[in-house]
This record gives sequence, structure tokens and C-alpha cells, in this order.
Amino acid sequence: MEEEEKPVKKLMPSRVALEEMKKKLVTVDHLRAANFEEFDDVDLAGIIQNLEEEVYDMKMKAESKNGNLEDFSNLEYEDWKCPEHSVPIRTDVRTFDFKALGRCMKFDVIMMDPPWQLASSQPTRGVAIGYHQLANQHIANIPVHEVQDEGFIFIWVINARYDWTIEQMKKWGYTFVDEIAWVKMTVNRRLAKNHGYYLQHGKEICVVGYKAKGQEPGAIPPPPEVWKKRGIDVIYGERRGQSQKPEEIYKLIESVLPNGTCYKVGKIGSEG
Repeated sequence: MEEEEKPVKKLMPSRVALEEMKKKLVTVDHLRAANFEEFDDVDLAGIIQNLEEEVYDMKMKAESKNGNLEDFSNLEYEDWKCPEHSVPIRTDVRTFDFKALGRCMKFDVIMMDPPWQLASSQPTRGVAIGYHQLANQHIANIPVHEVQDEGFIFIWVINARYDWTIEQMKKWGYTFVDEIAWVKMTVNRRLAKNHGYYLQHGKEICVVGYKAKGQEPGAIPPPPEVWKKRGIDVIYGERRGQSQKPEEIYKLIESVLPNGTCYKVGKIGSEG
């Protein structure tokens, strides 16, 4: 009696691997469209080739395990798409040449989402951190002044670094002028709760600083005319992936500074 042939079990590539391929392909698309004429030392063709080779290798590994890549085309492109008129720069902020970037252009707004180093022995209580953390000194060494002569800085803070951030903002030449609270919502528009040290957290804070030409240290500069009566200090936005901030913060910036330029300094895993 012949044994019944067992069907070959196909191993599906993990969604993480598929998403990683999608991110790399999106990066390639934006690099092709970017204008890097100002950066003579950037080997754009080499960067694109390396990314394409990485994607090819990942596909081959999946197919060698009888993986099914049909789901690859169905991934949400919007999850990884870089905003319009934007160029992603994947780099280490500790070594990036901010001075070279500042020679090319200055920015009206700087948005910082630092990868804060959590001091607690159990900082996340089981929630894995998907990015490298930096100590305060590394964050303090980021020369944001090289890319902005005058304008606003927005910095997302955690409770334990609030006072430190205000002081560091002054050292960078900014005056603390306001803060924005992001109230986190679920897809059903209910309050989203996160782990906290004493209480559960349902919000995040973004502090706002301003630097004006000729501004005296510690002086509170008057807001630009375009800023007045346009912004609000509370955002009700849906909680998305780990470390992703609400789209509403960028809409707020665009409403108060139309046609302005924004430079985002963020951790790997955050939005573009």
C-alpha cells in the first residue's frame, strides 16, 4: 500500500521581514527622486544599489523556504511612505554632519523625537523597545543650531526628562514658549492607556521653543504674526505604532507656518 504523499508545508515569511522590505523599497523610491547635488560626497547610486541588493537577498531567503510573497504587495504603503516633498536621511545623529546640511539650507522648524534612555530597571514592563536609546549627553551634543538661525523647535519629552529638556533648549539658544499635549485615542475614539511609573499614561507632551535673531537669553520673544491665533495646545490623535507621533502635529505646524521647511530628528521606527 502506497503511503499518501503529504503536502509540502509552506513557510510564510514573517510580516516583520515583509515590512522591512517595503521600507527599503520606499527609501529607494525617495532617494531616486531626491536632489543631492549639494552633497558632493554622497554616493547616491551606491546607496540605492546596496538597498536593492538587501531587498533581493531578503526575497531569496523567503523563497528558499517556500515562502509566499503574495502578501508583500498588499502591505499598507501609507504606513511607510515618506511625506510629500520630504527626503529621508537614515543616519546616526551622533556622527551626522549637521554643519554641511546647514550650509545647504536653514529650517523654519525642527522637530525632535529623541530616543530617550529609560532609567528604570523595568522601564516598559514587558514592552520591547524597537530602537536604540541615547543618554542625555548624546542628545545634548546634537548641534541643532547648525541648521536653524531663527524659528521653532518642537521636542517630544518623557516625564523624567521634562526639566532637563527645558534647560537643554536654553543651551541650544531657544526660549521655552509653550507645550502641546497629545491625548492618545484608540481607533474607537476612546482614551488609549499606556504603562507609566506611578499612573497610567494617556498623553504625551511636546515642548515648544523659539529662537529669534537678536534675542536676549531668557527673553520671551513675541510670536510671529503668522503664528497668532492659529495653533491649539491639545491634540486628540490616534495611537499608532511604537514611537509614531500623530499626524496632527504636522498639520498644526503647516497651519501656523505655511510653506515653511521642517527638519525632523527622530529615532529609527518613528514616522518620516
